[in-house]
Amino acid sequence: MTLAIALILFLNAVFNVVAWPRFYTRVANDPRARDDAGRPTTFLTVHRVLVGIALALAAASAIAGVVVLVS
Repeated sequence: MTLAIALILFLNAVFNVVAWPRFYTRVANDPRARDDAGRPTTFLTVHRVLVGIALALAAASAIAGVVVLVS
């Protein structure tokens, strides 16, 4: 059971690290990401926060996976 929990945590971390940066690239290239003056819009800012949270959760999942395996 411990191995299964650790595996799920590692898979979650890998998914977040692979999927979210690619998503951010698409968002950053979206015309809604910048206004006419080239400044970041709320659309881009919100997505930056979402990607940051997802990557923080990925790090937490990876750490938790290691802790589960070690304990």
